[in-house]
Amino acid sequence: MAAIETPQNARSRHTSQALLKAARELIEQQGPAAATMAAVAERAGVSRRAVYLHFSSRSDLLAALFDYLNEVEDRDAAFRPLWEAADGIAALDARAQMAADFLPRIMPTARAIQQATHHDPDAAQHWELATASRYDGCRRAIELLADENRLAPQWTIQTGADMLLALSSFDVIDLLLNERQWTRRQLADHLSALYRRVFLA
Repeated sequence: MAAIETPQNARSRHTSQALLKAARELIEQQGPAAATMAAVAERAGVSRRAVYLHFSSRSDLLAALFDYLNEVEDRDAAFRPLWEAADGIAALDARAQMAADFLPRIMPTARAIQQATHHDPDAAQHWELATASRYDGCRRAIELLADENRLAPQWTIQTGADMLLALSSFDVIDLLLNERQWTRRQLADHLSALYRRVFLA
């Protein structure tokens, strides 16, 4: 039997979600430096004390933002075709589709955090978590190809996963979608074709 959420727990979750939504908005609009505990509290319409009741530090807040983004943008659904792919080619195609569909939805927050990593330790910690998650999906596709003896001989699993991560970086996606005005369908199709040409034996 599922646990029944009490009104107090429901209010706590609502406040937590409001704080994370406020942090995301501040980061996307003004950059990570703007997401101070005080500014997040003001944007969410709660007291600073309420922020610290939910997140002990700004670092905890940004770490929770990673999970929040994955939840509201449904990361599990976006990654499922990759993790459930029957073979390496299907995994490459799923990775291309995810790069064209899921990554643009989190890109404004991700790019803002990426730009602050050199001078903001909390942003750097968030970026490390996000990159590790994306890398795991890339490695999954390359491992399938290697297991099937279909990985091109110039690649190891590590270098192949590194390159697949680079080929679906936010820089690439931003350039093609926003500057060159590709559609997401074009991006998915061309990334899929590129991945196959680069990684298949």
